[in-house]
Amino acid sequence: MIDKINNENIIRFTKAFPYPLGISPILVLSDLKKNGVQKQVELADKLGYTKGAMTNIATKLLDLGLVEKVLDETDRRVIQLRITPTGEKALSEAQAIGQTLFMQHFEALNEEEINQYFNIQEKLLKHIEDQK
Repeated sequence: MIDKINNENIIRFTKAFPYPLGISPILVLSDLKKNGVQKQVELADKLGYTKGAMTNIATKLLDLGLVEKVLDETDRRVIQLRITPTGEKALSEAQAIGQTLFMQHFEALNEEEINQYFNIQEKLLKHIEDQK
């Protein structure tokens, strides 16, 4: 059931989002906005992507003008990424669409069910964090 809900969310999000991107590039944009300029290898390690996958994500984001390359002043071989204003706008759109989809799902639940759901999610999140 969880897979079905996740898949439906991905399909609905993809149809609503005006950029040809999946969730992985959006996670990269989010991390760049939150943490600033970073090396691709750092982003790959942090987000759990291979270096090859991160290269593909970076290429897509660069081609769309959502990120830009920043050269490291101390080592010109090192390429870092920075989110652009267009990237920040795309990220805001993605977050708004995600929030709308999220709210639509909860219309099916009453207040007691929503509280139960949040309690279960908190318990699962704590368990995941404890495993780290």
